[in-house]
Amino acid sequence: MPTVDPNQHDVFIVRQRFAPVINRYEISLAEQPDQPFAFVEQKRFKFKEDIRFYADDSKSEELWKIVARQRFDPSARYDITTADGSKLGEIQKVFGASLLRSTYKIYDDAGEVTVAERNIAVAIFRRAVGFVPYVDSFANWLPIPYGFTLTRDEKLIGSHERHRMKLADTYTLDLSGDSERTLDRRLALALAVGLDALQAR
Repeated sequence: MPTVDPNQHDVFIVRQRFAPVINRYEISLAEQPDQPFAFVEQKRFKFKEDIRFYADDSKSEELWKIVARQRFDPSARYDITTADGSKLGEIQKVFGASLLRSTYKIYDDAGEVTVAERNIAVAIFRRAVGFVPYVDSFANWLPIPYGFTLTRDEKLIGSHERHRMKLADTYTLDLSGDSERTLDRRLALALAVGLDALQAR
């Protein structure tokens, strides 16, 4: 399959693969949902989060990665780098804001992008369900909307939406609002995977 440059595209599908203990994902273009161009795996038994993006599941070619700076820090920053160590940017969970609705920041050369759960009422309901005995164990299977907006300088540049009623977690990342492509798509895809893996979705 020809190499895909994410920065030439705007809409992506992120799909979790079934695997015990470890988080694995595949990424494809929305127009080619059955032709993944990237395979993602979260490293096992790491004291700091370490998530690698590869060209395919042979893992012979690393593309970019997410690595936490600190261990077990709810507001830790994560460095996003290419395989050769060149820095693409950073992502960070905004701990205070996330108590009500999950909020992240993406930092890049152009400034920052705010990624926030779209509907605060749904966010609160989602948290409440997690505290209900017996329900919390399968809360992620409930058809609760789970969507985020991406904004830069108060301008909506994209969205991240969970597909409902899917056996495996599946998301659409749509950056069509970023017509000038100010946000590196690799950073956005790192965040899209992180929203599932780092929140134990």
